[in-house]
Amino acid sequence: ETLNFQGKVNMDLSFSKVELEFRKEIRSWLRQNVPDEPLESFDTHVGFQQHRDWEKTLYTGNWGMVTWPKEYGGRGCSLIEWLIFEEEYYRAKAPLRVNQNGLFLLGPTLMEFGSKEQKERFLPKMALGEEIWAQGWSEPNAGSDMAAIRTKAIRKGEKYLVTGQKIWSTRAVWADWIFGMFRTDPKSERHHGLSFILVPLNSKGVTIRPIAQLNGLTGFAEVFFDEVEVPAHCLLGEEGDGWKVAMATAGFERGLMLRSPARFQETARRLVDLYKENKQQADNDPSILEAVLRAYLDAESYCLLTYQTASRLVNGGHIGPESSTNKVFWSELDQSMHSTAMSIIGARADLMSGIKGAGLTAEWLEGWLFAQSGPIYAGTNEVQRNIISERMLGMPR
Repeated sequence: ETLNFQGKVNMDLSFSKVELEFRKEIRSWLRQNVPDEPLESFDTHVGFQQHRDWEKTLYTGNWGMVTWPKEYGGRGCSLIEWLIFEEEYYRAKAPLRVNQNGLFLLGPTLMEFGSKEQKERFLPKMALGEEIWAQGWSEPNAGSDMAAIRTKAIRKGEKYLVTGQKIWSTRAVWADWIFGMFRTDPKSERHHGLSFILVPLNSKGVTIRPIAQLNGLTGFAEVFFDEVEVPAHCLLGEEGDGWKVAMATAGFERGLMLRSPARFQETARRLVDLYKENKQQADNDPSILEAVLRAYLDAESYCLLTYQTASRLVNGGHIGPESSTNKVFWSELDQSMHSTAMSIIGARADLMSGIKGAGLTAEWLEGWLFAQSGPIYAGTNEVQRNIISERMLGMPR
């Protein structure tokens, strides 16, 4: 099919025979292996272990992280095949990935900046679920402004001494490692003098304090470092190049890997079903049907855009500041879909959330609570709009 946009562009939206066979393979495997009953939340101790065991099950089927090379625990699949995998994964209602920080953020960063030894050391255990990773970006006075990071990592021979604090560290309560930026030049300012370092959380001098989410579960933590000794080989990239490495990680987080379109397409399909089941009540408010249709169209639009991005990367392109537009879009889409669901369900959502047998009503409420964090994590949407205006539109600061 031909699309006229700044010249003629040939667009082929069909899948190849190999890709269709790949879809059949993953669909069959998931049908046989996805647990019959949902796992407990991975923000509980029991649920965390259940999800770790699920990661191991995925690995036994060679599905730990399909885009990675085989020697690192992957299948060597293309980004298009990864998108197909995600579509089947969410369609099968398979458990969420407890190691998403490692698989979708640190993993691609290691591929780009890691040494051969680092890749061999970390990636297979990441794909297996043997080592779960937490994210260590924010600090009490450095949230979306990562250039304000003050936690120090001072080189002493063949190790770094890390001192300071991270906050809002996702999965840090029960994780094995944390990755983040640390100031290796104490005299530096802003984005200079920062380094990207991997820190084992069982190290002497590490203190972890859980932070409760809106639902009361501990999905986040404060992490305190008191002269924690970290081997120098845990430096990712060159010392002082942490900003460049972290911006690549942020691009993966905002632009492609962390939030695949399948996640939102599945939510949109569930929203359509919810509307149909409650049509008589929902149609009392004419805006609800419009919101449901808009959610479905937006989810499909995001899917097509992501396939376009993946195709560009396959052909040697890069993810640039446009990843910020993705992040704003999918976070606000998630909010709007769950807000629409709340409008359909009504006040009973909150009343039924703690009742055994509440089922889908409780799931929608849980999703709505989580969606409120979307415009905050991965860089606040206010900061993303500044990036869009300055780096994409060329507007003054």
